[in-house]
Amino acid sequence: SLTWDRGKELSAHALLTSETGLPVYFADAKSPWQRGSNEHLNGLLRQYFPKGTDLSRWNADEIAAIATALNNRPRGILGWRTPAEAFADQLRSVQQQTVATIG
Repeated sequence: SLTWDRGKELSAHALLTSETGLPVYFADAKSPWQRGSNEHLNGLLRQYFPKGTDLSRWNADEIAAIATALNNRPRGILGWRTPAEAFADQLRSVQQQTVATIG
C-alpha cells in the first residue's frame, strides 16, 4: 500500500490503483505523524529529482535504477544494513529456529 499526503501529485491515484493493484491511502489533514516515511522519501527523491522536475524526461529504466539505488541504500534503523541484508538475516534466523535436530 501507499500512504500519501494530500498534494496534487497523486491526483490520478485511482488510475494507479487500477493499473497496479496498489491500494492508496491519504493521511489526515494536519497529521504529519501519519506521513513521516512519505516526507523522508520525498527528501531522498529530491536528490535525484529536484522540485519542479518534469518526470516525463526520465525513461522507465532510469526510474528503475533510481528505485534500485534507494532500495539498496543502508538504513540506520537496520543497523546500517540494506533492506535486502536485513531480510536475508531474518530469513536465516527463522530457518535456524525451525530446523529440527537429531539428538
